[in-house]
Amino acid sequence: MYFNDYPIKNKELGLPIFIDNIGKHTCQPHTARSGGFPHPQILYCTKGSGILSIDGNITEIPSHTAIFLPAGYPHEYYPTSDDWDIHWVVPDGYACDDLLKYIGMEKPTVFEIKDLALLEHFFSRMHESILGDSINGNLRASGYLYNFLIELYRQKNSARVVKTSNRAIVTAIDHINNSYMNKITMEELCTVTGLSKQQLCRLFKRHLGCRPMEYIAKRRIQTAKELLSTTDMSVEAISEKVGFCSGSYFTKLFSRYEGMTPTQFRII
Repeated sequence: MYFNDYPIKNKELGLPIFIDNIGKHTCQPHTARSGGFPHPQILYCTKGSGILSIDGNITEIPSHTAIFLPAGYPHEYYPTSDDWDIHWVVPDGYACDDLLKYIGMEKPTVFEIKDLALLEHFFSRMHESILGDSINGNLRASGYLYNFLIELYRQKNSARVVKTSNRAIVTAIDHINNSYMNKITMEELCTVTGLSKQQLCRLFKRHLGCRPMEYIAKRRIQTAKELLSTTDMSVEAISEKVGFCSGSYFTKLFSRYEGMTPTQFRII
């Protein structure tokens, strides 16, 4: 499947950020731009594999990998499999450079995507908005673009933290990622890391800005958001699947962290 949306730009030209173009290619062809692209680009791979060549360096781009390329930066990329699926988003607007700078995208960057479902959700909403309304669709799509960029920032930051953190925090996070759907206690985390409760709390606050049990709740909500976006499961069933003790407690925490109920999130 291939598409490339170039929305007709009207009222959104006054917005701080909007979409210049967005698209996907299920068999990405060889692309070489000696002068770069006129606007900054965000690309991500959903399956297959390819190669990015930039500054004389070769980087493998497998599935679940994102690329940021600044405007006017020479680059070349090409597939190494027949099913290299590439999505791209090209943002624009008077605040575009400032926002990209804020989320740490000023120079060419390649990083792993942990949660593809949420990026795909916002990507699809941008495409559907533009496709469904040629006059005002890009206005609505600009809101999804902001959500897309913030989610990308969260994932980029999470990948960096895990990469640079010490062994104990990585061990704790790995254990949470593998067991968040079950009951996890502080004693359990202390056992797997070999740290006391006080040491573990200090470590989480320093590297993640929250306590261990709060991180577990956020990890459960992260998966809940994917299920709300991609399935028809009931809120109660999702609550149970991701490890909350009750649907009401799940809704309470979801509202606290997301600013809306699970039902409201589902219909956005």
